[in-house]
Order: sequence, then C-alpha cells, then structure tokens
Amino acid sequence: MTNEHTDLAIISRAKEDNVKLVQLQFTDINGNIKAVTIPIEKFPESIEKGIWFDGSSIEGFTRICESDMYLKPDTSTYALLPWETEEPTARLFCDVYMPDGTPFEGDPRYILKRAIKNAQSLNFEYNVGPELEFFLFKPKGDGQVEPTPHDVGSYFDFSPRDLAGNVRRDIIFALEKMGLNVEMSHHEVAPGQHEIDFKYAEALKTAENALTFKQVVKSIAHKHDLYATFMPKPIFGVCGSGMHCHQSFFDITTRKNIFFDEKDEYKLSKTARQFIAGQLQHVRAMSAILSPTVNSYKRLVPGYEAPVYVCWGQKNRSALIRIPRYSPGREQATRAELRCPDPSNNPYLTLAVMLEAGLDGVRRGLTPPNPVEENVYEFNKDELAYRNIATLPGSLGEAIEELKKSKLMETALGSHTYQVYIHSKMAEWDEYRIQVTEWEHKKYFETT
Repeated sequence: MTNEHTDLAIISRAKEDNVKLVQLQFTDINGNIKAVTIPIEKFPESIEKGIWFDGSSIEGFTRICESDMYLKPDTSTYALLPWETEEPTARLFCDVYMPDGTPFEGDPRYILKRAIKNAQSLNFEYNVGPELEFFLFKPKGDGQVEPTPHDVGSYFDFSPRDLAGNVRRDIIFALEKMGLNVEMSHHEVAPGQHEIDFKYAEALKTAENALTFKQVVKSIAHKHDLYATFMPKPIFGVCGSGMHCHQSFFDITTRKNIFFDEKDEYKLSKTARQFIAGQLQHVRAMSAILSPTVNSYKRLVPGYEAPVYVCWGQKNRSALIRIPRYSPGREQATRAELRCPDPSNNPYLTLAVMLEAGLDGVRRGLTPPNPVEENVYEFNKDELAYRNIATLPGSLGEAIEELKKSKLMETALGSHTYQVYIHSKMAEWDEYRIQVTEWEHKKYFETT
C-alpha cells in the first residue's frame, strides 16, 4: 500500500469507527505528551497539510522568534482511545516540521528515527521490549494524592491483598484495544507496585507503545478512583520502579536474530558483545537521559534490586546488563537486558541514545569486560577497583556532568536537543539543590 492509499484507508476507518474527535500527539523534550484535538472533519486536511502550532511554548523546542511549526500525523499509529466512549476519539502520533517542510531536528520522534536509520544502514533492526513498573495510590478525602499504596501485596501475589487485580485487567483490555500485545501482568515487589509487560517491537513502535502504556495506565486508574505514578522512587525504603529494556538486533533481510551464536558460551554473537561493550562504555553519559530526574537517583542505590555497578552477566540481576538464559528453540529471544532506565524518561530519546551507544561499540569493534556472575552488591571498594567496575552517577547533577563530556551523546541527540536538554536538567538540579526538606528539619532544626 502506498502512503496515499494508507491515508485514505485510515480516513475511511475513522468514519467506520464513528470518530468525532482526533487527538494529534507528540512529546516535549521530557517525554510529556502534548496534543491538539481536532474535529473529524479536519482530519483529512491535517494529513495533507498538517496542523500549525506554537513551538516556542513546548519545552525543548524553539525560541519565540521562530515559533511556527506544524504537525503531520503518522496514520500508521491510528488507535481509538477506549475510555472516550461518549465522543469516540482517535489518537495518532505526529512528526514535527518547520515552516519550510524540513523535519524539526529537536523533535524527539525525529531523533529516534535518525538513530534507527543509522542502524538500518548496517542491515540492523533494533528491537526492544521494555518492562515499565508503576505504583497505584489512593487519593485522600480532599482529592489530593499522597504515597499511600492501594494494597499490601507483594511479588506475584494472587490473593485478596492484591486489590489491583481488576485494575490491571481493565488496563490489559484497554491496551489490547489500542494494538499492544500484552504478554503478562503481575503485582511487583513493593506494596501498590505493578507491572504489565507487552511484546517487543522495533524501536519506534516500542517508544510509542511505552507512551501509550503510560497514558492508558493513568486513565484507567483514574476511572477506578486511583492515581497511577511512574515516579522512580515514590516511597522510601521499598523498591522503586524501573524500565528494564530487552534489546536485540534482527537482520532486516533474513529476519534472524543477529545477537545469537550457538558456539558462544552465553549464545551471544560478536555483534552482541560489541553492542554490550558500547553501552557499558557510554552508560554514565547516557544516565541523564535514561534516568532523567532528581528522584531517579534515589532508586539507583544498592539493596533495592536496581543496578548501580557498570558490569554485565547472565544470571546476575545485580549487573547493569543481564543476559537472560538461553533455552533450545528460542534463538530469536536472545537479548541483552539494560536494567538502569526508569519510566520517567522520554522513550524516544532513551532508545535513541541506547541504540547509538550500542552501534558505536559495533562500529569500533569494542570488546566488553569479563562478565560478573557474583552479587556485585557484596563487593567492597577494593574488589570493585580490582575488577575495574565503575558505578553509575549518584545524582542528577553528576549525570549531567557526564553528559556534558560526551561527543557521542551530542551526535545522537543533535546539537540543539543536546544543549537544550543539558540546560533544562541543570535548572532542575539547581532548583532541587536549594530546597529545604522535611528530613533536614528533623535532622538539624533542634540540634543546631
């Protein structure tokens, strides 16, 4: 089907679905979904000519003197919003363009598409399966939200203590209606914490599946009078929420998993090992994008199943990159799981820098360090130094400094987004640094 035929087919489908409104979505630099809603009558025109908007009002976009931009919907991303029943509403993700018709270089979707094109030039299709964890909280009587878990369940609980079973069920139904292939759902380790996994896909689709997932979870939770949050560490003393990413390369022509090698101890190809080496080398610089908030670094501490140490292994969940065990007949499932990202990130930017870091390892023929199969959390400083195991940045401020030093990250993001992102995150870090917290009052108010 040509693009024109596809566009006509989607317009026809929208009429068949009795769509009244169309929501055109894109993200700002932080991954927040932005949208403009148009009546169905304007849908064909939006496909042909786009919808103009003020780019200077979007975080990370343009200056006020160059604000005119337009959106063009990608008709392949058409889906109905299941919770909009009174006025059926369709959703489409959009590309952002400048007035002269060129793609806006700061559009996160464009940045990921550019990285994907780089992989395709090597005959690689980058597939990713993310695991997004989240918490469900009960609102207070006045409608305000505080971190009070909806239940007291724990990992894989199937009991009356897991009060969110019905919520997860409704989320699954909504996700499937929007085209996501859900693989499983379960209660996570912490009270009120949950996970719903969907099938891996090529990177662009995965990024938009992640955005869709977050929107669905929040919308369905709201219908159950609950509040869903993807904040990495909402409660002190319990596990935080991660976004573990299972990654592989497929050969575009043969559709075989390039990461698989029958002869290797871990069943990993040379390409897979080079990819892993690239990500390990650049992960400190990537950290400000993969874990982009002040709160992210309260999750990345030893003792709560979050990775802290820059190493890799097979059965080792304390490692930054884990290689799930191979089983005969599942060669296509060979993958590398990067465990440090969290769900507060912009998935377009996250997958773009992860891909470029891996590609850098492949292009340069990097060799990863020896795998580590022991519990790295039990290593002392001397053991870590002996094995040359680095740590992730301990704060957003430290992560920003690492990002500033990385030429690869500047290339991956583009100069515009790279500079704007650093400026935005430095402002966030500075705002946090000057806050006086309740902990400080309790610690110092009466003793000093």
